[in-house]
Amino acid sequence: MPCKLPLAPATAFLAAILLAAPALAQQAPPPGVAPVPLPDVQVVDTAEQHRVELRVVARGFARGFALAFLPGGDLLVAQRSGQLRLVRGATGPSPELLAQPIAGMPQPSATNRSFGLNDVSVDPDFATNGRIWWTWNTVEPAADASQPPEQGRFTIMHGRLDGLTLHDVTTVFTADRPGYPGGARVEADGRGHVWATTGGPFGPEAQDLAGPYGKVLRLNVDGTVPADNPFVGRSDALAAVWSYGHRDQHALALLADGTVLTAEHGPNGGDELNRIAPGANYGWPIATLGRNYDGTGHASPMQAEGVTDPLVAWLPSIAPSGMIVYSGDAFPAWRGNVLIGSGRRGEIGNTGGLERVVFNADWGELRRESVLAGLHQRVRDVAQGPDGLIYVLLDGPDMAVLRLSPVE
Repeated sequence: MPCKLPLAPATAFLAAILLAAPALAQQAPPPGVAPVPLPDVQVVDTAEQHRVELRVVARGFARGFALAFLPGGDLLVAQRSGQLRLVRGATGPSPELLAQPIAGMPQPSATNRSFGLNDVSVDPDFATNGRIWWTWNTVEPAADASQPPEQGRFTIMHGRLDGLTLHDVTTVFTADRPGYPGGARVEADGRGHVWATTGGPFGPEAQDLAGPYGKVLRLNVDGTVPADNPFVGRSDALAAVWSYGHRDQHALALLADGTVLTAEHGPNGGDELNRIAPGANYGWPIATLGRNYDGTGHASPMQAEGVTDPLVAWLPSIAPSGMIVYSGDAFPAWRGNVLIGSGRRGEIGNTGGLERVVFNADWGELRRESVLAGLHQRVRDVAQGPDGLIYVLLDGPDMAVLRLSPVE
């Protein structure tokens, strides 16, 4: 029988390290590159437009999630905490982040992850009605332990902004059931409708037409349902649903010609930019280009019968956020391009930026560029100002608004 000799000190130390390795691995920080200081002004080179100045317009607010311009050049910043902040004169030479939040804004019961205030947008007829729109997801504890740790209830609201105070706050839509709402955006189209996105990243609810999650919703501005919505009259469907099969939608853009674009997070990879058609199924969770977070293949195929393919897919993922289709004159080389925020690339922290995607006239992708990656920041939203310049909301390591302008 072999003799069990005592281990030498060095061998014993090595054995202890090996035994502890699983625990140490569990405690290791997530992968990420080191953040870099954010200067007040810098110039970067980009394709086709080349020299672009990045100037900090505002800093020092809590975690921001959305930007929305008022007609005169003031800028609203939606904080996840539920507060709305105003940057006075954001398009001018001396922008000022006001210390006092907008008064009259209802507060969510709790804020974390995708819960709290998600989006704010300004009504196209703001000059006459003073209306702004917002979405939030209120937290509700899960009754079933097999469900995600927390669920929420999706809500669309609007109010009339007069100076620094909201009046006539109105709830337009509240989900009839809790779920995990994920990302949510809202925008009125100026034709009497309001559009919103919801997420359904867990379970089959994105395929359940009777539920509000994992959908693009279309309502009249008074909360009623348009008669030409694709599922009106079906007893098995929520009449507000315009499209379904969406995982976690963090971007919505309405174009003047009626085109609707959204972008959504896949699981590990498989992020999508979609052109939305009435009644269309965009696949989640019965089809996905992504993988599980442990690297294993997802049980769903990459394509399935009856599923609409995305315009663009990102593999690895970019964690898409807010989006615009640029239509101004300041960046003529970028006119018609989709600009979409990125939280991180390939599951690596501090690698976000701004994605620029170029299409032909038939929405065929021509090329794409990653802009602002050198900032090592997460981009949460992007907006086109009334001055035609581009404004970007950073969400860590710095909380700031940047103005992008061409260098002559």
